[in-house]
Amino acid sequence: MKRRWLAAALGAAVLVVAAGVAAWALRGPQVDALTVQSAPLVRTLQFSARVATLSRADVGSTVTGRVAQVRVREGAQVRQGEVLVQLESDELRAALAQAVASERQAQARLAGLRSSGRSAAQAARAQADATLQAASASLARVQQLVADGFYSPAQLDEARRAVDVARAQQRNAQAQIEANADAGTDVAQAQAQLALSQAATVAAQARLAQATLVAPSDARVLVRAVEPGQIVQPGKALLSLALAGPTQLVAQVDERFLDQLQPGQKASVVADAFAGQRFTARVLSIAPAVDAQRGAVEVKFALEQQAPAYLREDMTLSVEVETARRETALVLPQSALRGAVVGDAGTVLVLQDGRAQGRSVRLGLRTLDAVEVLDGLAEGDTVLRGGTLQAGERVRARPVEWTAGAAAPGAGALGKGQGADAGAALTNAMGR
Repeated sequence: MKRRWLAAALGAAVLVVAAGVAAWALRGPQVDALTVQSAPLVRTLQFSARVATLSRADVGSTVTGRVAQVRVREGAQVRQGEVLVQLESDELRAALAQAVASERQAQARLAGLRSSGRSAAQAARAQADATLQAASASLARVQQLVADGFYSPAQLDEARRAVDVARAQQRNAQAQIEANADAGTDVAQAQAQLALSQAATVAAQARLAQATLVAPSDARVLVRAVEPGQIVQPGKALLSLALAGPTQLVAQVDERFLDQLQPGQKASVVADAFAGQRFTARVLSIAPAVDAQRGAVEVKFALEQQAPAYLREDMTLSVEVETARRETALVLPQSALRGAVVGDAGTVLVLQDGRAQGRSVRLGLRTLDAVEVLDGLAEGDTVLRGGTLQAGERVRARPVEWTAGAAAPGAGALGKGQGADAGAALTNAMGR
């Protein structure tokens, strides 16, 4: 009797356990459940950039000489035409003085030749004028005497010939005056000598000017590679200048993100050494060609305000560009999507009547850890997240707290070791 009772009790216990197991199986496993929410969604690109100026210039000497003075130091601001380096110029000044003296000597010789020739020609012209005047007066007297019958017509012809000869002499004298102004062997040689002397003076002035190195435009001295007493030669850069102009930032961005960038986009910039001093910039231009070796495209940024005083040429900065924004969007974490996304189509599992049900969704803006749902879900729907979960299975929802807008762990700018050559990191910043 006692054994029968024990057997009955044991059977009842087994039935209770079996019923519990069956009930648990009917309820299904617990899986993470996320609620679809509306929230702002912002997509950004973060990458490294460097400070660059519009152009640089290396200043060097065009003559060989010894440096007398270096009038600037590294970091100095210089104005256009300001003297940077002065070479010793005593020999060049002496050469210029010699050239000037030779030029003055040639000028004096030419002036003397022209003066003497002009005097002789002018005397000949005066004599010709007097001869013509006398011949003309004689012709008038002979004409009157012939008319009165005192002279014969032959004497009239003789007087006329005398006038013609005097006129010819006058023309010759005038031609000589004109010829002496520009011609004559001695004058021509003197003119050639003067031209040579003038050219030598110009050359000496140019060589003397080359001994003074001046700033080609407003600039800042980046490198000073010269000291007083140093012998310099043509072709060696003595100073490196950053020419004045708008400061630009240059970045090499992975070509994968080229479709997200366009001119005019806003950017936030910060230097590691001045983390609390952010400033703004905008995308100025995107290079039309891709660097085949690095798979990157050059992007230039213009500052929105005056450049911070701490910026230095070639300084490395972290740049964050806002590439897209949705003020209000239905947002899910990327981990809620099932399988691969084809185009803008994806699949999720939703909780419906205690079971996991597959649903196709149309996606919009995507960031590193979040995605915008354009169609297929409504705000408040419960989306399931489980690696082995299959459609149709019974499940028990385990609510997971998440915030639309929480940054993905590890999202941020690339490290300096990776640099812009490594590409760009795609991040999101939702809920700003």
